[in-house]
Amino acid sequence: MDAMTDRKPPESDKNRHVRFNFEIERETDGRWIAEIPEVPGAMAYGLSEEEAKAKAYALALYAIADDVEKSKDIPESISILTVPA
Repeated sequence: MDAMTDRKPPESDKNRHVRFNFEIERETDGRWIAEIPEVPGAMAYGLSEEEAKAKAYALALYAIADDVEKSKDIPESISILTVPA
């Protein structure tokens, strides 16, 4: 089994979510397609609505992380809390 699929978030991170608006449609072949319009390229198919949304959500997070890594700027839509050490 892949180590990445076995990873679980720390207990303290379970309630931290990045929220997106999804557009969901069912194709004529029965597959679901989910898109997050505000994140270019965040579109994915799934056998269920939940699977399509999960895949699109993951693509959106990857796209945002890539943008932040390249630009070194954190989007205004993401809030970062600084906790004293």
